[in-house]
Amino acid sequence: MRPDTGDTAWLLVSTALVLLMTPALALFYGGLVRRKNVLSTIMHSMTAIPIVTTLWLVVGYTMAFGPSIGGFIGGLDHAMLAGLEGQTRGTVPALAFVAFQAMFAVITPALISGGFAERMRFTAYVAFIAGWSLLVYGPVAHWVWAEGGWLFKLGALDFAGGTVIHITAGVSALVCALMVGKRLKYPHERPLPHNLTMTMTGAGLLWFGWFGFNAGSALSSGHLAAVAFMNTHLGAAGGALGWVIIEWRHGGKPTALGVASGLVAGLVAITPAAGFVAPWAALVIGLAAGLACFFGVLAKYRFGYDDSLDAFGVHGVGGLVGALLTGVFAETKRFGEDPPIGADGLLKGGVSQLGVQLLACGVAAAYAAAVTWLLLKVIGKLIGLRATEAEEREGLDTSVHGEQGYAG
Repeated sequence: MRPDTGDTAWLLVSTALVLLMTPALALFYGGLVRRKNVLSTIMHSMTAIPIVTTLWLVVGYTMAFGPSIGGFIGGLDHAMLAGLEGQTRGTVPALAFVAFQAMFAVITPALISGGFAERMRFTAYVAFIAGWSLLVYGPVAHWVWAEGGWLFKLGALDFAGGTVIHITAGVSALVCALMVGKRLKYPHERPLPHNLTMTMTGAGLLWFGWFGFNAGSALSSGHLAAVAFMNTHLGAAGGALGWVIIEWRHGGKPTALGVASGLVAGLVAITPAAGFVAPWAALVIGLAAGLACFFGVLAKYRFGYDDSLDAFGVHGVGGLVGALLTGVFAETKRFGEDPPIGADGLLKGGVSQLGVQLLACGVAAAYAAAVTWLLLKVIGKLIGLRATEAEEREGLDTSVHGEQGYAG
């Protein structure tokens, strides 16, 4: 079958948009830390690109999308991307799909770094994202997205990664925050963002790139991509509004950080639902995520853990809200002669769909937490997880990387 040129062009553009999201995340996170740790924080995102891309070539893709072994993992048929040149997946070249999915695999472990920013050893980080990509991301992606995956067969809905990406990354970030420990003097001294302009720039680029993230997941340039595109925008808008409304009421002032955090929360939550819900529902999901993630971030002060950049508060909580509300608002989509897309959620009489969504969320969260804990235990024994107190006081930019983000 010859690839459809329009679908292929859209998927390649979407792939580039999703790649842009990782440098955008670097800016978003980089602005939130202190000056002395800006480069080390940006390094977390930027080094994930070559490391995870290489792993994706070798075995990552085939573990996620290769022929299923019992519904739990893909076989090694496509190790080193063997047998994929010249092949198609639906209406697009197989290698275009491989590249698109590689960008998802890249950004997911980078999200986790927000849970331990400013204090983890760089060698430990490299070992962690390599192990996590293979042991968590690959299997969960197979369960949910591969046609032979056991959650896929149960009917779990995750259009672009609410469960596979945001719940797994968010929960893993919480485990990392607890196991690596708090930053020095936290919470008596709460480090302030050094450059919110950088963070706002990163947020804007994330919003831009997210159109490729969600609408690209249609794997076509037709009606489904248009639905996902519109819903992505509405979800972000709803998230920003929801966060700012509650923040204004709670603290008396609307903040730039609140807008940035809220729009990302909305984008996270609409991701699993993007192709499955009506536009009005996308706005509702975004609003709900903005409210829920605001309180999810406050939880770290109540319970005393140091989720440095709110990876769990935004991605973990937002991913959970979005995945569950997918089970509420989803509706079967029929576009002309195309086969139906999605399933009916609770509001359309699909009571069981909400149960399937709950199961997928619980399994993904529990599995990610358990494997993250085990990985950190092993890495801690072999390498050590945390920078020394002297390195942390000096800042990881100079003590670990020998550079400064700002001269003078």
